[in-house]
Amino acid sequence: MAELKGKVALVTGGARGIGLGIVKRLAQGGAKVVILDINADAAHAAAQSCDSDAVLPIAFDITRFESFGEVLDQIERDLGPIDVLVNNAGWEKIAPFLETDLPLWDRIIDINLRGPIALTHAVLQRMAERKRGRIVNIGSDAGRVGSSGEAVYSACKGGVIALSKTLARECAKDGITVNTVCPGPTDTPLLSEQLGHGEEARKIYDGLKRAIPMRRLGLPEDIAGLVAFLASDEAGFITGQTISVSGGLTMHG
Repeated sequence: MAELKGKVALVTGGARGIGLGIVKRLAQGGAKVVILDINADAAHAAAQSCDSDAVLPIAFDITRFESFGEVLDQIERDLGPIDVLVNNAGWEKIAPFLETDLPLWDRIIDINLRGPIALTHAVLQRMAERKRGRIVNIGSDAGRVGSSGEAVYSACKGGVIALSKTLARECAKDGITVNTVCPGPTDTPLLSEQLGHGEEARKIYDGLKRAIPMRRLGLPEDIAGLVAFLASDEAGFITGQTISVSGGLTMHG
């Protein structure tokens, strides 16, 4: 298991799904972890579910771009400077592009692109002063190959990938690595909410499984292990990379 003892990690959207899987794995590795999530009750329940006393839940909406400084000050007072940032929070509504509108685009972009950009900007300033840091952005294979019904979401995740590569180049001199992990279809509460239930949803689930060479959907822990590795000192010479975790659904050489 990746060694993270003594490191302070901030995970956005850490109250459930992939985010909670990441929180638990980082805590198991010895990190002090902050769960930043819009749902206060879910964040506290997630912290209590972790086998660690060093998990701090903070209720926060990542679209409150102007307030990141206050949150970072609180984290530094309670736990210390942030060593690891995991931009995981995301949201989507699956629909054909021509059936969407500007308010929906704004919400998807604010959560999936502007939020990560703004938070990364705030955290990076502090990391650069200390000449160290790890940033792991959770992208999506939708941002690498596209995904029907997810045009704007795919655009955001493609933007996250490009942002990560650019920051990796700019920040390497400061001892900061920036990488992107792209999950394929993953069995999470968000996926269930988007697909719904019933016979039609089951057909979609079964179709996804058939398309994946490993014949199953991903699980949060499938992604969490790679994130923990990229956050650790073992990955100190890895930066600017985009890695899919998709059971072979997407293969990039």
